Amino acid sequence: MAHVAAHQDQSEAERTHFLYIQHADLASRTGKTIRCREITDTRIAPTANGYSQTPLKLDGQMLVKGKLVPYTLASKPPTTGKDAEDPMDLDLVENMRDNLIHEKSKDGIGTGLFPLTSKIQQEYNFTLIGQERVNGRDTFHIAFAPKDKSDYSWKGDAYIDTTAYQPVVVRTRMSRQIPFAVRTLLGTSLPNLGFSVIYAPQTYTVEDGQKAEVWFPVDFGTEFKLHVLFFINRNITLNVQNRDFERTHVASKIMPVPAPQP
Repeated sequence: MAHVAAHQDQSEAERTHFLYIQHADLASRTGKTIRCREITDTRIAPTANGYSQTPLKLDGQMLVKGKLVPYTLASKPPTTGKDAEDPMDLDLVENMRDNLIHEKSKDGIGTGLFPLTSKIQQEYNFTLIGQERVNGRDTFHIAFAPKDKSDYSWKGDAYIDTTAYQPVVVRTRMSRQIPFAVRTLLGTSLPNLGFSVIYAPQTYTVEDGQKAEVWFPVDFGTEFKLHVLFFINRNITLNVQNRDFERTHVASKIMPVPAPQP
């Protein structure tokens, strides 16, 4: 795991030199009925302080008076006035997207969901299960769980490339269920909450013409139920693809300092 942490730290540093398109499909449903769905394209680009996110496209649908009303970046659905529909689902979808994938991180997904970097590894125990072939690569199958068994965090399985020491697939679920007393008093429950992410190497050409690669999460998804305040029941689905990777190029030129004039 020390090798994995070192390679993850290196990959995080290398990702700061890439921009890419993040395609996300996030929906809130009751049963099979879509209440709000947003399909977005966002350009993720490195900055001096982290990452900038530029919305490129939004295809949205919101349930209004029993009908799905389309909307875009330029036109939001009616949430006030005589055509008002409960705006909770719109807020829910947008907040979920911001918290899970638009949080500032080098992965393009929320930080802390996958405990493989050197900093986060310190809080987890890891167990080698064996070796398996996953997505065409030989991997170590490793189970992980928080050291503090009372912690509400993530546990799951990571499949680590045996040569590159990079994650190929990571799946997580809650390490503990929300206590029954809390669910009863607050009416809040998140059954089956968990995430799955697929990583893949992206090849690029360095300055001397040689080929190099950096590993990126290319597919990220979750599906879970959300029960809040006893009467709000939603099925949340999220699928994200990172694509169109491009390494940034910075050209600089040293200019001679002119000699001082007499």
